[in-house]
Amino acid sequence: MADSSRAPRRTDRTDRADRPVTAARMVATLYGSRIRSQATFRASFAADLAGQVLIVGTEFLELWVILSQVSTLGGMTLPQVAVVYGLGALAFGMADLFFGEIDGLSTAIKSGKLETLLIRPVPVLLQISSLDLSLRRIGRIVVGLAMYVTALAIAGFQPTPATLALAALAPLAGALIFGALFTMAGALQFWLVDGREFASAFTYGGNYVATTPGAVFALPLRAFFTFVVPATLIAYAPTLALLDLPGPQLVPAWAGWCGLPAAVLAWIVAGALWRAGVRRYTGAGG
Repeated sequence: MADSSRAPRRTDRTDRADRPVTAARMVATLYGSRIRSQATFRASFAADLAGQVLIVGTEFLELWVILSQVSTLGGMTLPQVAVVYGLGALAFGMADLFFGEIDGLSTAIKSGKLETLLIRPVPVLLQISSLDLSLRRIGRIVVGLAMYVTALAIAGFQPTPATLALAALAPLAGALIFGALFTMAGALQFWLVDGREFASAFTYGGNYVATTPGAVFALPLRAFFTFVVPATLIAYAPTLALLDLPGPQLVPAWAGWCGLPAAVLAWIVAGALWRAGVRRYTGAGG
């Protein structure tokens, strides 16, 4: 007689299938599938990666040409400007990798694709952000990180426990701010169906401001990109704090520590705007 107490052992695959579907598991599944699909085409990935590296290098070349004619830009030398640019590029690259597709929400709205996302038991924001996880964007992240670390050393960074913590947290805080801006840009398209270009002015325009010394902008623009779109808090203000430099009017050096609070506030606004847009949405037919 068989021992009924000895039940057949379940496979690992069955065990995984029975696990509760958590937010972390959904994120890992969605992003993992996108990464695996793109990693299959290695030549295409390498070409796209090289293209991103070239774009970032060309953008910085513009600043280098300017500084080859003048000694400082916004009161900063070339190595100090490189810290700002590297930090801004690194933060934008991380945000663009995970949130860059959100500002293209108008395409999903006009095509009716958004309806198929709304009926799935997965947050819409997570689905949209993972629709086109382009690994080529890693090129901007790699170049930004290399420039950030190298420029800090050349610019005379004096590490202390506090400044080392700021140096590590600043790119994450900047990426969160950019992510909130991408989310707000996408949410606006529930009202402005053809407003992608308008929304991009705040995301990609914010990237331009973030990678440029804030002192070069006139006071009204500096106020707008500090208190409305907090682009100067992404890279410029942290660089002032890291290198112990005096800040211009409205952006003192201690503002470099305001990145995380600004990111939290930005995500509160982005979350409220996104939820209001989803509640307002009635379908592609209006």
